[in-house]
Amino acid sequence: MDNGSRVPSRSETVPLRQVAVHLHPRDDVAIAKVDLQPGMVLALEPTDSLDTQVTVRQHVPSGHKVALRQIAAGEAVHRYGQVIGFAKHLILPGEHVHTHNLEVRELAQQPTVEAGVEPAALVPESERLIFWGYRRADGQVGTRNYIAIIPTVNCSASASRQIARAFTAERLAPYPNLDGVVAFTHHAGCRNCAGSADTAILQRVLAGIARHPNVGGYILVGLGCEVNQIDDLVRAHHLVRRHHLRAGDGKQAPVGLVIQELGGIRKTVEAGIAAVEELLPGVTAVQRSPQPISALVLALQCGGSDSWSGVTANPVVGMVADEVVRQGGTVVLSETPEIYGAEHLLASRAISPAVGQKLMTKIRWWEEHVARLGLTIDNNPSPGNKAGGLTTIYEKSLGCVTKAGTTPLVRVYDHAERVTTRGLAFMDGPGYDPVSVTGQVAGGCNLVLFTTGRGSVAGFKPAPVIKVSSNSAVYQRMTEDIDLDAGRVLEGVSIDKVADELLNLVVAVASGQPSKSETQGVGEDEFVVWDLGGTL
Repeated sequence: MDNGSRVPSRSETVPLRQVAVHLHPRDDVAIAKVDLQPGMVLALEPTDSLDTQVTVRQHVPSGHKVALRQIAAGEAVHRYGQVIGFAKHLILPGEHVHTHNLEVRELAQQPTVEAGVEPAALVPESERLIFWGYRRADGQVGTRNYIAIIPTVNCSASASRQIARAFTAERLAPYPNLDGVVAFTHHAGCRNCAGSADTAILQRVLAGIARHPNVGGYILVGLGCEVNQIDDLVRAHHLVRRHHLRAGDGKQAPVGLVIQELGGIRKTVEAGIAAVEELLPGVTAVQRSPQPISALVLALQCGGSDSWSGVTANPVVGMVADEVVRQGGTVVLSETPEIYGAEHLLASRAISPAVGQKLMTKIRWWEEHVARLGLTIDNNPSPGNKAGGLTTIYEKSLGCVTKAGTTPLVRVYDHAERVTTRGLAFMDGPGYDPVSVTGQVAGGCNLVLFTTGRGSVAGFKPAPVIKVSSNSAVYQRMTEDIDLDAGRVLEGVSIDKVADELLNLVVAVASGQPSKSETQGVGEDEFVVWDLGGTL
């Protein structure tokens, strides 16, 4: 990676810290900040376990690992002071450490979950930060104000999309407090049995969007003969209108349009447009007002990670997560397969043995799940992750968990379960970003922090997404898509300064400043419901 410094020539002796990052005294490897060439001599700080000089034996790309000592075949290799894999064969000092000589084996480490830890100390309410948000009648606070069109089944997706698209920017110009009308289309609703785990997930997700703090009003659209019936969804999740259409107590059942009963798509679209028109005055009457940052529920995500993600962007997000928790807010980590190999670090921070054990139970479920599918969890990292220097799922996971900061783990949620606790929470879900974020947002997250090392263009309506790059090169290539460059940490900028900038950006975006994905209109196609694989 080009960090602005001169790249040393072959056979030149340079301090290790000038060209690489050695994260922990226990680490057997360092991460190259620039391409390391054969013959380059790395001068190390004197330690008990490492030689004072290492000669680079082969080309080591920027972001990749170079061995600092001899590692025997089968021996554990450490980064972050933790095991990231095992040597396939003898690795000599100065060799490139990557997929050709590092592999995953079973870890012997066990978390300490016998005793809980104390909750995080909170900042006094009088000293807490303020943002401008939409306070709802149920006490939730939105960072945006949308009307949602929610199909119960894929068969009503086209009608739902047509209803939403009728409300163009020009048509909504008289309503500046409305961020848009969005159709949350999906491929489910009739592919699984009633009462199945898949149907339960779908209903949690759809109900979560309907009651989301960033949704001021919604309409349900069904076909009529689907498994996921409107009435079943409403009853199972006690859905009521956020804004009623007529005078009353606001407790009526939500708007439900059924295509088969209305006589087809055209008539349903007409009825849907009329229903949205009735919702508009009530939804747009809500104004932003000063709200404590404790009302924020942040989804913590990463996508297109590289080797620097766990060094710059993820720790920066972790520092912001800690501050939001200290201020009484909530942060939600997810992607269970991407904490694999690092779960002991989270479980040991659990507020009670039951919370720690639930996290470990989720890990065991994933081991069984991938075995049934004939896969292994180490099928993740992706090709892009590996090109960016990540080698094993253990290495990736150890970087991923740094997004969660350092505060106690207060609860473990099922996928798309409604988040009701304050502090650091974990939500079960796959490592596939759209599905994972769908669950977090359905659980009530009203803003997403998304780190990336290879580059991401993700958005997620109805929650704004703030993207943070792990290196400056990707930020410079994708300035229209990425909101903050954490790669400056590698160039000497204080990580505290970058974290302060991100916290200020969180407050600004929560108060209405558009994120980069919002300025490009991104965020509808990322709504993806988790399919466990039981399509009938």
